[in-house]
Formats: sequence, C-alpha cells, structure tokens
Amino acid sequence: MTRFFSLPVAWTRKTLLGAACGVAFLTGGVAAQAEPTLTVGSKAPSLDIEHYIHEDLGKFGPVTDFEDGKIYVVEFWATWCGPCIQSMPHLVELQERHRENGVQIVSISDEDLETVEGILERDYPGKEGVTFAELTSAYTLTVDPDGSSTDDYMRAANQNGIPAAFLVGKTGLIEWIGHPMSLDEPLEQVIEGTWDREAFKEEMARQQRLEEAMQKVNRMAGEGNFEDAIKVIDKVLEEFEGVDDEMGQSVREQLTQFKYGLRLDSGDLSEDVMTYFRGQLKEAKGNPQAMAQFSYGLMSSIQQGAKVGKLADETLVALNAEIEGADPQIQPLMHVLVAQMNASLERFDAAIEAQKKAIEKSEGRQKERMEGMLEELEELADVDSTTKKSDDEKEDSSEEGE
Repeated sequence: MTRFFSLPVAWTRKTLLGAACGVAFLTGGVAAQAEPTLTVGSKAPSLDIEHYIHEDLGKFGPVTDFEDGKIYVVEFWATWCGPCIQSMPHLVELQERHRENGVQIVSISDEDLETVEGILERDYPGKEGVTFAELTSAYTLTVDPDGSSTDDYMRAANQNGIPAAFLVGKTGLIEWIGHPMSLDEPLEQVIEGTWDREAFKEEMARQQRLEEAMQKVNRMAGEGNFEDAIKVIDKVLEEFEGVDDEMGQSVREQLTQFKYGLRLDSGDLSEDVMTYFRGQLKEAKGNPQAMAQFSYGLMSSIQQGAKVGKLADETLVALNAEIEGADPQIQPLMHVLVAQMNASLERFDAAIEAQKKAIEKSEGRQKERMEGMLEELEELADVDSTTKKSDDEKEDSSEEGE
C-alpha cells in the first residue's frame, strides 16, 4: 500500500510519492547524483546574471559578489512553475518586511527574456488590476538564460525542484536551502544572529539519508520484495527514534504508516495490521479529506492486487458516511472513490450507482469527465457480465457431459 506514504514537501522528492506535492521539477528528472559541491556552510557563488527586470526602478542594484553584513535570498523560479507563481506574494511580503534589515531577494529564471517579459503585463492570478510586473517590483526579478546561476546553485547543490531558495548570510555563506514558503523562520534567525547553521546542516543530512533509503524501499516494493523493504524502513526508524523535533515525529509517523501499507500489500492480514488500519479509519472519521486520502491509498493497493479482506467494506462504509458533510467541491471526487473501489472489487452495480451520484454533484468540464468515467464503468460491467455468462455456460456444458 505504498501510496499511503508521503513526507512533507521539505523533506522528500516528488519521485518518491508519485503525486503532486507543490514542487515543480526541473527537466532531466532525478537520476543518481554525486555528492553536492554546494551545501549549507559553503561560500555562496558569485552571481553573473544577464537581465535585471526591475533595475530601472532603483530599489536594488545588480548583485555580483555578496556584501559583508547584508543578507541575500537567491531564489529560482520559472514562468511554467505554478508553485513559483504562488510563492511570489510571499517573497514580496518578506522583502518589504525585512528591507530595512539589509535583506535583498534575487529571483532568477533561466528562461529567455522574451518568455519572462510575456507574463509581466498579465494580471497576477487572484489580484485583479495588479500585474506580474507590479507585484514583483518589490524584489529583484532577474533572467539568466545561459543557466550559469542554475548550474552554480541548483545543480551544484543537487536541488531538482523549484521554487528553491538559498539563504546567504552576513558572511557570504549559505545558511539555509529550501522552499521559499518555509523561509520566514530561518531568515528571521539569521537576521537576529540566532540561527544554528550546523543543526540545520545535520537536518539536511538526515533528509538526504531518508530520501536515499526511500528510493531503495520504493524500488524493492515495486519488485515485490516487501520483506527487505520493511527491513530498510526499520533501520530508518531506528535512526529517527531519538529525533524529537517536528521532522522526526512526522517521519516516524509516515514511515510507520508506509511499513504497515507494505505489510498489507504483501498479503499480511494479521490482527496487528488490521488493528492499525482500523485505527487510521477511526482517526479519519469526521475529516472528509483524511478519509478520502485513506480510501485512495487502499483503493490503489486493491488495484495493484492486494487482498485487503474486510477492510475494503469497512472503508466503503466510512467513506460513504463522510460524503454529505464534505465540502461540495470534493463530494464528486469522494463518490468517484466509492465507484472506483467498488469497481476494483468487481461490484459494478454499486460502482455505477456511485458514479451517477458523482455526475449529479458535478458541472461543466468536470461533469463531462465524470460521464466519460461512467461509460467506462458500464463497458467494464458488460464485459464482466458476458464473461460470467460464458463461464456459467461452460460449467453447465461440463455438467451435462458428465
């Protein structure tokens, strides 16, 4: 049941999850990588940026080397990256809040200038009358088409996802690397002089070891080698046993969930496994989103061939009970989950009924997609009915022959 596993964005990579996690990834994918040459504690590379979009406004000058006593945020973005666009107002807020503290945010795209200029006069989503140009004029927006800055920072640090930010401290060293939406606390502590660089560096090292272990686990699980995959998880759990911060607690919870999912996928329906998942169901009660997430994980396991016993029926009952109280926007998707789970169990009448409810709750393009899914279910039901009829006829013929 590997789809149950998902670490917070700052602690994992999208390739481990198989699901969107709010981080857009650079082209080329995530391959086996050498040790990073740029990390927390490294001297920040000089910047050689070709185009400064708002240089004429005079708020900030171009940046090459980093001045002693000043603090910089070097952030990487792209026009095609939704999470990057979503982060822009937060960068504005940080720049305005800390301008007097000697903070300069330099945001770099490695696209061509024409591409970036193409969005500047458009209204920023959700801010009618405010263009991208007006919004981003609060900080230093730049374009570096030759990719030299991307090479010096992103690739040197083995960072594959954008947006990504590098916090350069008062002495020109990299203090922090991460998603810009998580920048507030480390930036404030660097300003105040209370930032613990070494502690964060160790946290990043733990994160890297976790990612490497989970890549191995996912590979083993994909090959059906559940026993060895579980052993790897147990070793990681041992490492994080004494880590009492937020990351440690969350990782232990997620790894435990993943471990039980693997046990279920391997066919383990022991009392221990069933008790764990029934506990998860109980915790999700009253939280439609949590119930939908749990149901999706279980449905995925069933579709991959896992035999989940009574847990399927118990989940269907619990999921159906949450639909009416859910946000109207997610009700159609919850009905779809009911339909897909029933279809996975070859209960096509119940699946079709649930899919029709999803259509009733939908409109526009979503309704069209739901109707298409209903047609597919009806086709599957016809095939299933024909197959069963053929099997029955063969059985009757065999009995007559005897």
